[in-house]
Amino acid sequence: MSTPLPGPLAHLAPLLGHYGYWAVGAVVLVEDFGVPAPGETILLAAGVYAGAGRLSIVAVAVIAFTAAVVGDNIGYLIGRSGGRAFVHRWGRYVFLTPKRFAAAEAFFGRHGGKIVTVARFIEGLRQANGIIAGTTGMRWRRFLAFNALGAALWVGLWATLAYLVGDHITAVYDEIRRYQLYVVAALAALLAALVVRHLVRRRREP
Repeated sequence: MSTPLPGPLAHLAPLLGHYGYWAVGAVVLVEDFGVPAPGETILLAAGVYAGAGRLSIVAVAVIAFTAAVVGDNIGYLIGRSGGRAFVHRWGRYVFLTPKRFAAAEAFFGRHGGKIVTVARFIEGLRQANGIIAGTTGMRWRRFLAFNALGAALWVGLWATLAYLVGDHITAVYDEIRRYQLYVVAALAALLAALVVRHLVRRRREP
């Protein structure tokens, strides 16, 4: 018996119906190193399916988390080995234009390594996250730690919400996205304030 998916998730029903967990892993994986794929959307759809008993929510979460971490690490290797030249030459084929990349890199540079965690929830930065970290020379272990934390929070939030609210997920998702930018701005302001406080304290030290 098929399980209808609400609103904009409906077009993913054939993909999930045919390939199940493989679809979740593959789409999340390729999105995370820059390919324009509906990674967040398929995670929501898989959560709805899990709530209807068609998939295991534990398996969905583990597969999505693993794919997210691996995908970002592929992006990190691309950025580390190819750098800006690679992005400027090939990025346009996956909608990562030089202008978009420069904006993402500037944002990344201003807020340091912790932005790797927050970037998971920001469209555009989620796809370019690993590439930017590699290009800017961020240490791999540090990147891996922040990236894994971000992936765990991202998968945990959307998979759990979709599992619990089912057909109402699109309304909940739209509501959260409406306030997402305000939350990110508040976090960025808090982070900036902490950095300024740290610098002031260091200057006052003898």
